[in-house]
Amino acid sequence: MSEIENNNPVEETYSASNIQVLEGLEAVRKRPAMYIGDVSKRGLHHLVSEVVDNSIDEALAGHCNNIEVTILEDNSISVLDNGRGIPTDMHAKEHRSALEVVMTVLHAGGKFNKDSYKVSGGLHGVGVSCVNALSTHLKAEVFREGKHFMQEYAYGKPLYPVKVVGETDYRGTKVTFKPDDSIFYETVYDYNVLSDRLKELAYLNKGITLTIKDMRVLDENGQPLSQVYHSENGLRDYIAYLDEGKTKITSKPIYIEGEKQGVPVEVAMQYNNSFNEVIHSYVNNINTIEGGTHLAGFRRALTRTLKKYADDNKMLDKLSKDKIEISGDDFREGITAIISVKVAEPQFEGQTKTKLGNSEISGIVDHMVGEMLTNYLEENPKDAKDIVDKVVLAAQARHAARKAREMVQRKTAFSGSGLPGKLSDCSSKEAEKCELFLVEGDSAGGTAKQGRDAHYQAILPLRGKILNVEKAMQHRIFESEEIKNIYTALGVTIGTEEDSKALNISKLRYHKVIIMTDADVDGSHIAALILTFFFRYMRELIEQGHVYIATPPLYLVKKGKDQRYAWSEDQRVQYVAEMGKNGNENSVHVQRYKGLGEMNEEQLWSTTMDPQYRTLRQVTIENAAEADRVFSMLMGDEVPPRREFIEQNATYANIDA
Repeated sequence: MSEIENNNPVEETYSASNIQVLEGLEAVRKRPAMYIGDVSKRGLHHLVSEVVDNSIDEALAGHCNNIEVTILEDNSISVLDNGRGIPTDMHAKEHRSALEVVMTVLHAGGKFNKDSYKVSGGLHGVGVSCVNALSTHLKAEVFREGKHFMQEYAYGKPLYPVKVVGETDYRGTKVTFKPDDSIFYETVYDYNVLSDRLKELAYLNKGITLTIKDMRVLDENGQPLSQVYHSENGLRDYIAYLDEGKTKITSKPIYIEGEKQGVPVEVAMQYNNSFNEVIHSYVNNINTIEGGTHLAGFRRALTRTLKKYADDNKMLDKLSKDKIEISGDDFREGITAIISVKVAEPQFEGQTKTKLGNSEISGIVDHMVGEMLTNYLEENPKDAKDIVDKVVLAAQARHAARKAREMVQRKTAFSGSGLPGKLSDCSSKEAEKCELFLVEGDSAGGTAKQGRDAHYQAILPLRGKILNVEKAMQHRIFESEEIKNIYTALGVTIGTEEDSKALNISKLRYHKVIIMTDADVDGSHIAALILTFFFRYMRELIEQGHVYIATPPLYLVKKGKDQRYAWSEDQRVQYVAEMGKNGNENSVHVQRYKGLGEMNEEQLWSTTMDPQYRTLRQVTIENAAEADRVFSMLMGDEVPPRREFIEQNATYANIDA
């Protein structure tokens, strides 16, 4: 073997001393994103989920029915449950309290012992110890055996051994922690994000009471903002909540509950007159956003069972005459469904736990759903007929949509000549650096075109309000000129043989898609219509972080040569007071920007389009189920839920005349 010549000699300094071993929880602090996903707002709120999930596991084991989450004044969090309490006796192997072991050692916890927890969301035993590692201070209190135990930690390290601080009749665990602001980008908790998660958990675990309190917000009586969540009917209540803005086809939710091979399965579904498939799947309360074997089993059973019923009752003859083949998509159009399974040893793809991999679960769900759905269809012939009629209509619409979609695809295929005539494209071909502004109206589009950086910023003006896709059949969407222009400008393709709504973004031409509308009621409505379209038909763009909303200023405050832009009412008041001090506020001129066209190109660039000074709001999906409900309620046909929402929130809205 010939020697390998070393053409790049370096100083020999790489030795054993360069190999770093991270002790205890140091690895978590060094690479927090490996354990909790990220260190942004999402990761911050995930800390609370890790602690709450421990309490939920106690509930699943039958030892807890009350969980209380409190946001304290300093943005620390307290989670209290009435479970068995974390053991505090000495751990035989570690020679210290079991409480300290749970709080300070990775991969330590009762979830590895099948006798302690038959079902658990926490797979790797890193949850609460990670929370401890990423907190400046954590206090663990255990109430059991008539005693009140306590131990405190700083940055994951115990400040003293576990001690008894009193006697008590209470039983449970209380964990209070303050996230480390040197690790997280922000440490201010969002009440709504936490509240939505507790609401979700209440639906998924019927009979358990979950309470959230926010000590930062007190009413006139000194009582904190709070909400109590409790569901006696579980997923049936959840379906009713998610579908409140939709017109139902079935008389009541179809509910399936049972256990097979030691796996509890719970399914609730409802057909409505929408054109969307909304299915949420859970394993041990974990939202498996990428689905998995339980979702595959459900879909297979739904298609097979409904098709057999329709064939047996000669309900698909019209499609056969028109030479339209039925597909799985057709059976799922207009369905809202929730699948929840409890698996003793779940196998997830990755630590993020977004896709279930246990192969045996597919057959279990398939068999149980198929059997119970067959019985439901036989016992409820009117509902069965209405469902099949909906399926037939979906197949006919899909057939029409394919033709309309192919027209869009043909235009997109010709990358140059096929681009919309109204598109002012950028010169760069580096998609990751390019931006597309979707601008309301030709006037604002013209201003944006003059003010942009043409090297990497493209402008697509949209005429008026685009089609409300929440109320439109799929072929109508692909026939809409404005929506066709968005598809062709972006360079994406739609539909496969398996999924007529599948989106291929491999040739996406812009990695920032920015919605830029007027700062008035009409502008907000147009932005909502565009967001509805993206959520329903281009969700992958949102999920991958490509969609943004521009924030033009609301006011220009001027006095002589001194001028300032204000993005809020508070800013306007502040600037008027500062510029008009000594009682000269009347000399301050305030211009309200209701339209982008009221700004010249230099103003639009410097306030809204220049990356150095602009503020873009990235569109994210924190809770897909809640987002679906809100879009359906605000953009759908049902008026009462929308009116109720407006009445409840109108006091917070700043609506221009």
